[in-house]
Amino acid sequence: MSNMEYMFHQGFLGTRAPFFMDMVTIIVALLPLLVATAIYFAKRKSYKLHAFTQIFIYTFSVIVLGYFEYGVRLGGGFKYFIENTNLSHDYIFAVLVFHIAISIITLIIWTLTITMTKKQLATKTHKKSGIFTFIGVIATSLTGIWVYTLLFVY
Repeated sequence: MSNMEYMFHQGFLGTRAPFFMDMVTIIVALLPLLVATAIYFAKRKSYKLHAFTQIFIYTFSVIVLGYFEYGVRLGGGFKYFIENTNLSHDYIFAVLVFHIAISIITLIIWTLTITMTKKQLATKTHKKSGIFTFIGVIATSLTGIWVYTLLFVY
C-alpha cells in the first residue's frame, strides 16, 4: 500500500467522491471565511496579523491546490471522475472550465496582491486588489462546490 492510497478511499461527505476530493472541497468551502478573517484584521488595523494570515492562507491554498492536482492526475483525471455522473458531460466540462478560469485569475490577482504589498501598502490599489481577490476566492469556492456537486452528487 502506497503512502497516498488513502486519498482514493471513500470520502466522508457521503457522496461518490474519494477522500481527497472531500477534503479539498471542505477547505475550498471554508476559504472565504478564512480570507474574511484576515481582512477583518486589516480593518481593525492589525496589519501584521493581517499580513501573516493572508500569507499563511495563500501558502496553504497553494499546497492544497498541489494536493488536489496530484490526486486528480493519479486518480485518472476528469475523464475518470465524470464517468459516474448522470449529467451532460458538456455541461459539467463547461462549468469546470469556468471554475478553472476563475481560479487561475484569482490566484494571479492574489499573488500580485501579496507580492506588491510593500509598494502598495495602505493604498487604494492594495485595497482594491484585496477586494478583487476576495470576490475571486468566493467565486472559486462557489464554483468548486458546484463542480463537486455535479461530479459526485448527481
